[in-house]
Amino acid sequence: MAEDQLSQVFAALADPTRRDIVARLAERNATVGELAGAYDVSVQAVSKHIKVLTKAGLVSQSRDAQRRPCHLEAEVFDLMTKWLERARRQAQQRYERLDAVLAELRDEVPTHQQQPTHQRQQGAAS
Repeated sequence: MAEDQLSQVFAALADPTRRDIVARLAERNATVGELAGAYDVSVQAVSKHIKVLTKAGLVSQSRDAQRRPCHLEAEVFDLMTKWLERARRQAQQRYERLDAVLAELRDEVPTHQQQPTHQRQQGAAS
């Protein structure tokens, strides 16, 4: 289930307007109408963005009398952070293995071949 939610979260955040909505909600809760004021789109369009973010678990809405403020569900970012950290560790391990292979190759090359070409030519001319 976590992988499915992760896919929904990344898909939801693929849209720049939704990323901006998330950034705004990170600062403070806001209603759909308040959020819509920041964009050149209809309230209905922003409402659709909120539905996508809600389905992904990034946003929730509560009732406050006649208001329905949207709230950022920050714990979903923990799921993303864990996934990104695992991917970062795997990439780091691949780079470390590549560094080890390159170091072995450098150690196997005779010293005279490791010098830049212009230094070898100068040595031959002397």
